[in-house]
Amino acid sequence: MDPQDLFDTAMGYVDQAIVLATQWLLSPAAWSQFGLLVASYLLARLINRIVSPRITRILLPPADTQSILATIRRFVLRFLPLLLPLLAYALTAAGEAIVTSMFGSGPVIAFGKRVFLFLAIRAFARDILTDPFLHLLGKFFLVPVGALYALGILDPVLLSLSETRVSIGNINFSVLAIIRGIVAGSLLFWLGSWSNTQSSAYIERQSMRPAIRQLIVKAAEFSIFGLAFLLLMNIMGINLSTLAVLGGAVGVGLGFGLQKIASNFISGVILLIEGQATVGDYVELDGGEAGTIIKMTARATFLETYDGRWIVVPNEDFITTRVVNYSDSGSANRLEAEFSVSYDTDINLIPDIIEAAVSKHPGVLQTPEPPDCELRGFGDSGIDFAVEFWVEGIDDGKNKYTSDVLFLIWNALKDKGIEIPYPQRVVEIKGGLPA
Repeated sequence: MDPQDLFDTAMGYVDQAIVLATQWLLSPAAWSQFGLLVASYLLARLINRIVSPRITRILLPPADTQSILATIRRFVLRFLPLLLPLLAYALTAAGEAIVTSMFGSGPVIAFGKRVFLFLAIRAFARDILTDPFLHLLGKFFLVPVGALYALGILDPVLLSLSETRVSIGNINFSVLAIIRGIVAGSLLFWLGSWSNTQSSAYIERQSMRPAIRQLIVKAAEFSIFGLAFLLLMNIMGINLSTLAVLGGAVGVGLGFGLQKIASNFISGVILLIEGQATVGDYVELDGGEAGTIIKMTARATFLETYDGRWIVVPNEDFITTRVVNYSDSGSANRLEAEFSVSYDTDINLIPDIIEAAVSKHPGVLQTPEPPDCELRGFGDSGIDFAVEFWVEGIDDGKNKYTSDVLFLIWNALKDKGIEIPYPQRVVEIKGGLPA
């Protein structure tokens, strides 16, 4: 639009406002409407002053009460700041009906009624919407819309926005449709995020296998955000049949370029259903990767090693390679510690000594089997033994249990005077020593 035309249009609105204000100031009907507005506001303040404390006493539960009814009462009590502007709006609406029946129209009181509604909208956005996202949405969208409605120019602004078109390639949108899509999309996906959080918390409280819980959580998440996307497409007026073409293109992409991603996703679903590995298990893959599973996503599984490093393993590796699960949701594991004694030792005494010593460790279990000391062979420097024992959990790289057990073996052998041999070699010199 030409700047001069824009200026002329603005001045036309100013002239109309001046004429309207002059008519209001010189009209007895306008003064009577203004008086009704003031009376309605004062009466609303009086009613609010009497009613608000009583509503607060009725609805406010004790501070230590956490029941569902108490939560509902606290939620309703949050809307108490809206009582004053809504009372003023209702009383003004009643006054407008009286003025309209007497004078045929009531522009002044109608304007005041819209102002009271705007004050209610502003109080709602400022005091009720405590969530950061909703507060931001109310501040920059709801309050401006209420202001345009109070000024009586909301319909012309909406008409102007709907007639202004924006083209993106072959697709043509109105500015109003874009704004509506942004607001609706933000609200829908915020609601989806909130619903996903609530549903996940509810599912986590249910008694079922952790893998099944993870699968249900992921399925609920995909369902919620998929529904939000479809609703957004419907609100923006986009024909959903066009998504069939997009779906075909995505299918071709999955077939050629995204095979690994699709394979990892399907493998992740299989892992969650079968439960062969879940969060908290200590696993070791055929490729040498080992660690505790701390997170399972649609694409990969995250392992944490004992030194604090994270290993990202594609889900496909859990399906196509051999996986050793040492934890299996906290089951017992058998470990062993090797040692040697001198050839001068009475080896018949060793099993009882070692088994009694290892049994003193608080982490060593007596079931499914107590510690078992076995003769493994006759080595070059001594007689080789190994003690097998069961523990709840796994050994931290031979540092958690095996180290303690070796200390127990050392002390037990020393107490019995049994020698742990040094490496020995017999050297024969042919021909004797040189002179």
